Amino acid sequence: MRQIFLDTETTGLSPDAGDRIVEIGCVEMLNRRLSGHDLHFYLNPERRSSEDAARIHGLSDEFLADKPLFAGIAGELLDYLAGAEIIIHNASFDVGFLDEELRRIGRPKLHTVAARITDSLLMAREMFPGKSNSLDALCKRLEVDNSGRSLHGALLDAGLLAEVYIRMTRGQESLVIDDVLADTAAAATDGTELSAFRLPVVMPDTDELAAHEELLAEIDKESGGKAVWRPAVA
Repeated sequence: MRQIFLDTETTGLSPDAGDRIVEIGCVEMLNRRLSGHDLHFYLNPERRSSEDAARIHGLSDEFLADKPLFAGIAGELLDYLAGAEIIIHNASFDVGFLDEELRRIGRPKLHTVAARITDSLLMAREMFPGKSNSLDALCKRLEVDNSGRSLHGALLDAGLLAEVYIRMTRGQESLVIDDVLADTAAAATDGTELSAFRLPVVMPDTDELAAHEELLAEIDKESGGKAVWRPAVA
């Protein structure tokens, strides 16, 4: 399973109004493990960034002036994305910009290249209804360290999204457990005694137990007392 976590930075909010992409960051995950085969571009957007956008990404027009045009990197980008599930936070924004850049150079839309496009913002809204589900909010809620994120950066944000996604889809505290599982799987095939392996178990603290109990009570209430994990009161 190949997944690409993608983020962009732009000159403004609307590709229909002529805003362009200034940065693309991609982080690759193979079978739920970070591969280290990432992709990153700064781009010359051929126009100035709005003041609001420049404050967000911190990329000056002078810095971007000698960077390649999107047309110059499109082939490499599309080859990298081909056949992968592309995971984007608020996908409609980034896909809208990418599709417009592709249209400008006569290339087909992004969905024709990807195996599928997944919006992690929609996933988060289903998991945490009524709460803020920005990337910063999810990092805080899921205890992902984003202390280095003083400005938005496409590659940094793609990496944070990968860690957030793993925690949303598995609830595991760290990608490190993948190494443990890989070692265990290898041992299973070479006759090693598996009893020597111990998987890490992260026990909940008092606050987490209380929050879990509160959630179970809410689910039980919504189901009309039909939750199977709660014994019927005689």
